[in-house]
Amino acid sequence: MASPFALPLVLAASAGGGFLSIDSTLFWATIVLFALFAWILGKFAWGPLLKFVDDREKTIREQVDSAQLAAAEAKDLLARHQEILKGAGREREEILQKALKEAEQLRGELVTKARADADQVLARTREQMGREKDQVIAELRAQVADIAVEAASRIVRSSLDEATQRKLVDDYIKELPGVRSEGRA
Repeated sequence: MASPFALPLVLAASAGGGFLSIDSTLFWATIVLFALFAWILGKFAWGPLLKFVDDREKTIREQVDSAQLAAAEAKDLLARHQEILKGAGREREEILQKALKEAEQLRGELVTKARADADQVLARTREQMGREKDQVIAELRAQVADIAVEAASRIVRSSLDEATQRKLVDDYIKELPGVRSEGRA
């Protein structure tokens, strides 16, 4: 199997010249064509091509700078966001502490007020019970006095008048041991 380089060597040898022989016309034509091609490329293609490469480089540089700026802004924004979150956490804790303190204070005030109201109701109830007790005792005394007067009037109708009988019954009731202690209370 022949290598791809062998064919040009064989053709060059059959043309009459060796592989290393130089044809001057071909050499100068190649140089002129290369110079003409380089000039045309330099004049028409090289400038726009360099401009395109420079523009692309500038665009890439701007994008990198923009990305770096955006990354720095994002990092700064993240730091501010974290600081805001920390502040919000502290503020939340302060609000919770304040709410707990106010709730405890309100509970204390409500308990104090409830106790005061209960004491007031109890005092009014005791006072009312005392008045009702005094009223019942007075009514009982009157009924006892009336009963005693009636009994005494039946027994001693002729010897004592009603006012004297009532005085005797009242004096007797006052001398009773239970009436004296209740009367003083």
